[in-house]
Order: sequence, then structure tokens, then C-alpha cells
Amino acid sequence: MTSLLSRFICGTALVLGCLSSSLFAQTSDSKTSAVDFVAAVSGESEASTVTGVPTPGPDLLNYTPEQIKEAYKGQSMPEAVRMYLVIAAGGRMSDSNGWFGPADNRFTWQWLADLHGSSAQKPIPKKAFKGPKDCFAILDRDGNGLISEDDLDWASDNAWVKQSYMINRIFRKIESSGDGLMTQQEWNSYFTHIANDAESIRTEQLRDAWLGKPSSSFSPGDAPRKDMLIRGLMAGEIGSLQEGPDLNAAAPDFELQRQDGTGRIRLSSLIGDKPIVLVFGNFTCGPFRSMYPTIEAVKQRHADMANFLMVYVREAHPSDGWAMKSNVRVGVEISQPKTLDERVAVAQTCAATLRTSMPLLVDDIDDSVGNAYSGMPARLYIIDQQGKVAYKSGRGPFGFKPEEMEQALMMLQMGSETR
Repeated sequence: MTSLLSRFICGTALVLGCLSSSLFAQTSDSKTSAVDFVAAVSGESEASTVTGVPTPGPDLLNYTPEQIKEAYKGQSMPEAVRMYLVIAAGGRMSDSNGWFGPADNRFTWQWLADLHGSSAQKPIPKKAFKGPKDCFAILDRDGNGLISEDDLDWASDNAWVKQSYMINRIFRKIESSGDGLMTQQEWNSYFTHIANDAESIRTEQLRDAWLGKPSSSFSPGDAPRKDMLIRGLMAGEIGSLQEGPDLNAAAPDFELQRQDGTGRIRLSSLIGDKPIVLVFGNFTCGPFRSMYPTIEAVKQRHADMANFLMVYVREAHPSDGWAMKSNVRVGVEISQPKTLDERVAVAQTCAATLRTSMPLLVDDIDDSVGNAYSGMPARLYIIDQQGKVAYKSGRGPFGFKPEEMEQALMMLQMGSETR
């Protein structure tokens, strides 16, 4: 029974990897109290005269999308502004739009080829690899005994990456406890639910059980309205309005309290012999919950070579914001904390549910660290031994890729050893 379901899931994932659909299944049918968000993002509100470059935040609502594009012509457009324009255009939520861009990574395929003195056109065989065996296995993503450019390609249009994200969505559909770990009982229960007392299922039964009959890429009940997305963006729930540090820039220092009440940790006190892996996340982000166990596995593999630290940030899908029925299904219903004590309490629930072993720090209620690192709703960083940013993932959920981070960590170690 288990192997049968596995075959169906793999086949379904290949099909789903080719699918694309509109983000917005609904349009707003309600008035807003202070700003008519729908009119603002549709360019239907009365526009202001452009006298400068609109800054990320409520100032954007004073301009039409065309005015914003014109104001930023020839300049680098911040992530939050790009996402605002995607929402205005009714674009799809994917890592090719808005804030869901690629990672900033010091360690590229060209870097690895140069380290080995080889052409970037040729793969690196195991016998020529200048690093430990366990490192080779991590970089050789497809396991064919050769490290190629494709093994280090985490772009949104990479076939493996597409299928991996589809598998994650199927995983979250089956895993019913919200802890990011699927049990055999959950696996079998899902099959039983689909089969409806039969001993086998067909491909379309599995497809319909996972997709249902939605009109968008979201599960039923999860698709947001435009005004909901704008409110979430302005509140920092679906992403910080700030950019975070650039690649190779100094990591902003901070000091935060631990969720377990055992004291405070200052980032700069950890900079030195080992790199630091910074993990930003929150409990109401379903993809973060599902991928956190992979972060724990990376930590267990490399605890001797890096310090791991998690920062708990603002909720992405609170019950009083962009609420998700998929969260309700697994028992996650949390309103946005309004005090630090409330956020600490939710962080403690997160730590207990996900069984975190790394120190979990709680961001201040004004989101000072989450904004400094553009860490909402989830993001990964590697800080090198000099306190510089060596790796900065794309913004979650689409840019949150633990295995990409692990590859960067391995290459950072290789670079340190060859100096």
C-alpha cells in the first residue's frame, strides 16, 4: 500500500511541476477603513504627483503602479516595491516574481570550478574533488558521482527545484500534526481517506484529493484578497519592507532573549572560529514548519563546524490576518502577538512542536531584527568568521531552501581550508 501511494505521488508531482495558475482567486468585495487598498493597487485611486521616489511602505499607496515604475526607472527596485507591483498586476505568487528572488551566494558553480582549476563546462568527478567525502555527497545533488552546474542550481526554473516544491506541498497535505514530520500512520490514513475503503487508488483520485477544485494555486480557503495582501505587506507579515544586508556586508549585530528564559544572546559574541547559520521563521508559516526538520538535520550533520541560531519573527498567517485553513486543519490558530510576552509564548509553542535544538531567540515586538535582516516570513543566512554575509537565501516560502544553504556552508568550509 505504501509503495503504491509513493508511485502515485511521484507521478503526480511531475505533472504538477508543469502547472501554473493565478494567485488571486478572489477580489475584494469590502471597503477598507483608512485606504481603499483595492483601488490603490489597481491604479484606480486618485494619483499624486510624483515628486520623488516612493519609499517602501504606505507611501506606495499614493501612486499608481505606472508612476512607481517611472520613479524607479534606472534604479534598483526594493523587494517590497516589486511585490507591491506584482500584487497590483494580479501576478502569480512564485519565486520568479516580487520578493521571491534567488539567493545571494558567495559560492557559485564558477567559484567551485575555479577552486578545482577546472573548466566550468566540465563536471567535477569524485576522484578530483578537493574536499571531504561527506561534502561531495552534499554537493552532488543528483547522486551520479559528478558535481555539475545543475547540482548547484536552485533557480525557480530548475526542474529538480520545481518538483521538490511540489513534493513539499503534497507532504504538507498528508502531514496532519503540523510538526513537519510525517508518520506512517499519517501516510496510511491519507491513503485510506482517498481510497474510501478500496484497496487501490487511481492517479486522478490522488490528484483530486490533493488539488480539490481550486481556482488558484492555493488550497481551498487559503487564497488571499488583494487588500489582505497589501495589509499583510504593510504590517510586515508577508515580508519586511526593508532589504536586509547585502552579500559580503557586515551582519547587523543584535541581542535578543531566548524563548526558554535562560538569558540573552548577542550575535557578535558568536563571531570567530565558526560560521553562523541564522534561521528566521514563524509558527504560522506552513512551509517553514514543513522544512524546519531539514534545518535540524543540517545542524546535526554540521554542529561541529558552525553555530546555529534561530530568530522568531512576526507571524505570517495569524488568525486575525491572512488566515489559512491549512493551518486550522493541523491545529495552528494564533492571532498576531501584540506584546513581547505573547510572542515569547508562541515561540515556546513553536519550539515544543518542532522540537528545536538550536537556541531560539525572540525578536522584539517592534520587529527590529526581522526588519534589519528582512527575515519575514522566513529566511536563511550564513555569516562567516569575519562577521560578513556569505549566503542570504531568497525570502520564504519560495526562497527558503535549507539544502541550498547546506551546500553554501560546505563550500565556505572548503574555502577556509584551502587558504
